[in-house]
Amino acid sequence: MTDTTASDIPRGNWVDRWLPEAARPYARLARFDRPIGTWLLLFPCWWSLALAIENWSDIKGVLWLFILFGLGAKIMRGAGCCMNDIADRDFDGSVARTKDRPIPSGLISVKQAVIFMGFLSALGLTILLQFNWFAVALGAASLILVAIYPFTKRFTFWPQFVLGLTFNWGALLGWAVVRGDIQLPAIILYIAGIFWTLGYDTIYALQDKEDDALIGIKSTALALSGNVKLWLYLFYTATVILMGVSGWLIALSWPFYIGLALTTMHGVWQVWDLKIDNPHDCLAKFKSNRLFSWLFLGGIVLGQIV
Repeated sequence: MTDTTASDIPRGNWVDRWLPEAARPYARLARFDRPIGTWLLLFPCWWSLALAIENWSDIKGVLWLFILFGLGAKIMRGAGCCMNDIADRDFDGSVARTKDRPIPSGLISVKQAVIFMGFLSALGLTILLQFNWFAVALGAASLILVAIYPFTKRFTFWPQFVLGLTFNWGALLGWAVVRGDIQLPAIILYIAGIFWTLGYDTIYALQDKEDDALIGIKSTALALSGNVKLWLYLFYTATVILMGVSGWLIALSWPFYIGLALTTMHGVWQVWDLKIDNPHDCLAKFKSNRLFSWLFLGGIVLGQIV
């Protein structure tokens, strides 16, 4: 029997209660039962939409865009997880937290994972085709990063940077969907997101630093281990400064800066209270970036409509 005490796969949740047994490994492969990754992929899209939208009186149109991006993030995060687990199947089998994921545990074959990834990608393309052609081309370009990222941890201690390039692509795409181009506020927001990802994914990688060192996987958690908190402060500081610049460039009103202040306080708390040798606390701080994101989104929206 597989020991799941250290596993990152939750048990007894809606996957076990509601899905047929044959469907459960696919839901877990796509991380449908662990939504934090979807939120982290989605929020840069929503931030960018909120920055770019000028007509907030069209509530139905605004909500429809937010819903489409929500569905797209859920689907494409699932496809990305398939790609990641296919690439990492041998490494995952050597790490306590990941050894009972569907592929290394034998519940899903590589061929089955590839077919499922193709199905999810087709669904994602269907959503992408609802947008203008510039946005379609921009969205398709992100697949290059999606394909590269899973292999970066083999040759660089900075795979979190490549993840930042990938996961924050929505900061460009959201703007492109609304305005049909890319302008400076979206670029600044994209760079802010990269620093944000360097912060939260370094925290996440702290969970695996011992196993990663043993099997040769590289990460910023290992590269910066001598003074990781200092680096985290730097990453989050750069994040909130650039977030502020993106809002300033489109002249958001004063509630934006209240939201930004609350976002900053949350980032400081994450690092100050982080227990770097406690995997459970690292995971909790990583997940708390959902609140970090809501605070910033709230500031943008209020800065637009007040």
